[in-house]
Amino acid sequence: MTALQWVFSFLKKYRFRLITALFLVTISCLLTIINPYISGIIVDDVIKGGKRGILPKLVLLLIGTTIFRSLIKYRFLVIFETTSQNMLYSMRDYVYRRFLQEDFNFYNKNRTGDLMSRQTGDMEAIRHFVAFVIYSVYENSLLFIIALVMIFTVDFRLALCMIAVIPITVLLTRKQLSSVKAAFHNIRQRFSSLNTFVQENVSGNRVVKAFAKEDYEIQKFNRENDAYRDAELSAAAIWKKYVPIFEFLANFLTVILYLAGGIMVIKGYITLGKMVTVSGYLWMLNNPLRMAGWLANDYQRFVTSAEKIYATIKEEPGIKTPDNGVKAKRFQGNLEFKHVNYRADDDVILRDINFKVKPGQTVGIIGATGSGKSTLMNLLCRFYDVTDGEITIDGVNLKDMDLYQLRSNIGMAMQDVFLFSDTIEGNIAYGSPNCSLEEVIEAAKVANAHDFITAMPEGYDTIVGERGMGLSGGQKQRISLARALLKNPSIVVLDDTTSAVDMETETQIQEQLHSLSDKTVFIIAHRISSIKDADQILVLDNGRIIESGNHESLIQKKGYYYTVFNHQYGEFDRYVNGNLKEVVC
Repeated sequence: MTALQWVFSFLKKYRFRLITALFLVTISCLLTIINPYISGIIVDDVIKGGKRGILPKLVLLLIGTTIFRSLIKYRFLVIFETTSQNMLYSMRDYVYRRFLQEDFNFYNKNRTGDLMSRQTGDMEAIRHFVAFVIYSVYENSLLFIIALVMIFTVDFRLALCMIAVIPITVLLTRKQLSSVKAAFHNIRQRFSSLNTFVQENVSGNRVVKAFAKEDYEIQKFNRENDAYRDAELSAAAIWKKYVPIFEFLANFLTVILYLAGGIMVIKGYITLGKMVTVSGYLWMLNNPLRMAGWLANDYQRFVTSAEKIYATIKEEPGIKTPDNGVKAKRFQGNLEFKHVNYRADDDVILRDINFKVKPGQTVGIIGATGSGKSTLMNLLCRFYDVTDGEITIDGVNLKDMDLYQLRSNIGMAMQDVFLFSDTIEGNIAYGSPNCSLEEVIEAAKVANAHDFITAMPEGYDTIVGERGMGLSGGQKQRISLARALLKNPSIVVLDDTTSAVDMETETQIQEQLHSLSDKTVFIIAHRISSIKDADQILVLDNGRIIESGNHESLIQKKGYYYTVFNHQYGEFDRYVNGNLKEVVC
C-alpha cells in the first residue's frame, strides 16, 4: 500500500458524500453557462434589438440563477469541510493508536517533536486537500472545459485562439510539481526539527534556567527558525518562478479575446452580444490558469505530508501480542529466567541470565550504572524481547502470553518518573481509574505519600504540573509507587524508586512493602539499605549475574556486594562500633 492509497482508504466510507458533493459542483459549474448566455441576449435582443419586454424575465433569471448557484456552492462546501474533519478525526485516532502500539525501539528512533508534527501540521495539510483541493481541481477543470465548449458554440476560431495557452499551462504545471517536491520535503523536515527543539526546551526549561543558558538556547532556536524560514522561502522561490507565468497566461486570454474578438465583431463574423457572452466565459478560463500553480503546490504539500505520516506508522512494532495469547487474570508469581541474552544493535547488554523466583519473594537487584538492571525488568515487562533464551511466568513463555494481560499483572514504578498534568488522585488511580478514593488513600499510605499529600491545600485534588513539576523528586517517586501498587498486581517492579527519599522514609516504605506477602517484588537499587532484607539479591556487572544470594551470604563471600556494602557503611561502622561485623549481623 502506498501513502496515497492509505490516505484514500479513510475516505472510502465517505465516498457517497463526496460523489454527492461533486455532483453539486457539476451542477454549479453548469449553471455558470446561463448568466453569460443571458448577457449576450440582453445586448443583441434587448439593447440592439429593442425587445424591452423580455428584460424583466431575463433579469429575474440572472438573479435566480445566481442565488441558486450560491446555495448549491454553500452546500457542497459544507459537505467537503465536514467530510475532511471527520476523515481527519478517524486518521488522527488511527495514527495515535498506532503510536501507542509501538514498542520502545520506535520511540528510541523517533523524536517527540517529529511525532507531534505528524499529528498537527501534516494532518492539517491532508485536511486542506480534502476540504479544498479536491473540489477546486474538479471545479476549475470543469469550468475550463465548459467555457471552451461554450466558446466553440459561439465561434470555433475564437475558441482555437483561446486554447493555444493550454499546452504551455500543462507543461509548466508538471515542471512545478517536480520542482516543488524536494522543497516541501525540506519544509516538513525543518518544521519537525523546529517543533522538536521547542518541545525539548519547554520540557527542560528548569535545566536551561539552572545553567543560565537562555541566550545560548535563543541562538540555537534562531538557527532552527532560520532554517525553517529558508526552507519556506526556497519553496516560495519556486512559486515566484511559475505563478507569475500562470497570471500572465490568464491575463493574456483577455488580450486574445478583445483583440481577436474585436476584429471579428468589426468584420461581422460575430455579433457584439456573442462577444459579451464569450467575455462572460472568460473568467472560467482565467481562474483555472491562475489557480493551477497554487493547486499544484497544495497537492504536493499533501503528498509530502501523507508520505511523512505513512512512513512513521507503517513500521510494524517488534513487540506484539500473539494471536492466541495465553491469558491469566492473575499470576501466581513463579518466575524464571533461562539463559537469557539481550543485544541492542551490536551491543551485548545481558549475557546468560539465569535465576528463579518463587511467589511472594522479594528480589533485590544491584550493580553499577549500565550493568543491565533496568534492562532485566524491561525484558520482564516485554518492553523488549530477549535475543536468546526465555523468560517464563508460571511456566508460560512471555512471548506466548497476551501482552496486555502480562503488563496488567505487573505494577512498575519506573526510574524516570512521569506524572500527568492531572490531580494527585488521578495520577495514583491511573492504572485503576474506577477505584474509590479510599483505595487511592490506602495505596498512598503504603507508599508513605499520604502525609505530604494531605498537607497540600487541595490534598488529593491538587493539580500537579506537567511531568510532576511542583513536586520534589521524593514526592514524585512515592506517587509513582502508589500508582504501581494500586493496580494490585501480582508482580511489583520498583526501579530505583526510593533513591530520592530520605533514609527514614525509605525504612517506612520498606516496612510497608514487607506486608505485600502475596506479591513478587523486584527492587532495583544502588543503596544496600533498599535491598538488604530481600529474599534473593542479584548482583549484576557488565550484563552478567556475578553474585546471588541473601544479604548475609553475599557479605560472607566478600565479593562485589561486600565491597559496595563496605563503601556505604564501613567507615560509619568503624567510627561507631569499631567493628564491621556488628553492622553485618
